This record gives sequence, C-alpha cells and structure tokens, in this order.
Amino acid sequence: MGKVYDGIDDRLADFLVRQHVFFVGTSPTDPDGHLNVSPKGLDTFRLLGPRSVAYLDLTGSGIETVAHLRDNGRITLMFCAFEGRPLIVRLYGRGRVVEPGDGEWGGLIARFPEYPGVRSVIVVEVERVADSCGYAVPLYEYRGERSQLIAYAEKKGPEGMEQYKARKNRASIDGLAGLRMDRLADQGATGT
Repeated sequence: MGKVYDGIDDRLADFLVRQHVFFVGTSPTDPDGHLNVSPKGLDTFRLLGPRSVAYLDLTGSGIETVAHLRDNGRITLMFCAFEGRPLIVRLYGRGRVVEPGDGEWGGLIARFPEYPGVRSVIVVEVERVADSCGYAVPLYEYRGERSQLIAYAEKKGPEGMEQYKARKNRASIDGLAGLRMDRLADQGATGT
C-alpha cells in the first residue's frame, strides 16, 4: 500500500505543490513535553531539491515548531489529498530555522510571496519520503484562502508585529527558546 522513495520525484513534487494545506509535526526532546501538529496554508511551501524543502513561517500565537527544531531538529511534513486521487505523503527530516539577518535569508525569502508578519523560513533536509493510501481522508472542495492572518498582520503593522513576536514567540509552551530575542531587540521590539 505505502511506498518509500529515494527522494521527491516529479510526480510527488507535482502533488506536493498542488496541495492547499499541509501539516507540520514536531516534538521536544523531553518525553514530558508537548507534541505539536500545526496546519500550514497560503502559498508558503517550496521545493528546494529532491531532498530539501522549505516553508514560510508566519507569525502566530505559538512558537512550538521553531523551539522544537532548535531543541532537536526533528520534523515531519504531511500532505493529504482532499481532492482527486487519495494519497498521503510524509516528508521526514531534520529542520532548521532561518531568521531575518541570517546569511541565507535573502536567497530563501526571495522564493516566497511577500506576506506581512513573516518570522522565519523553515528549511527541511528530507531523510525519508513515504506515501500511503489516504483512503479514509474525506473529500473537500477548496473554496479559497482565509484572509484573517494577513489582515491581522497588516493592521498591526511591522512595529506591532515585532512587539507581538517579542511577547508571544520568546518561548514554547514547554519553556524552550523560540525566536532569537537579540534579533527582536535589534529591530526595536519591546514587550514582556
């Protein structure tokens, strides 16, 4: 039923880039820590190569993925077909966080649309690519993107978003380090 691939081939690449939503799973090293599964949407996913992908990390109320990647690097991305042929594809790998000011930021951010509230790019070196049937995944009809996150970031403005990140994205719910506070301080962000 399921198959493991040497990398992301053309057929899988076509499937991945056509999905309107994907899910990111991470966990802290501490076995008592909270696992995190986060849905991602908008035009935020990019293929970098047959064993490398990236996605744009937009500001949100939590910072679990960033904190978990800094803790141990483990990450899984899951794509489900909600339309067409039933299929699930999982990309297992090691992720890292690239923030504004990092050396590779310019080259990575240029691959994505300009969205307000961007906080990082997550780069994943894919170690395992596997599919499964997806027979139990329901069929849904795509009706469009939600506009609330972008509208919220635009309303707050760049300074307001930096203050929000300084308050909400310092640490994970388990107390692991989130965004680099020195970067937020350099950008004039304040808050507690």
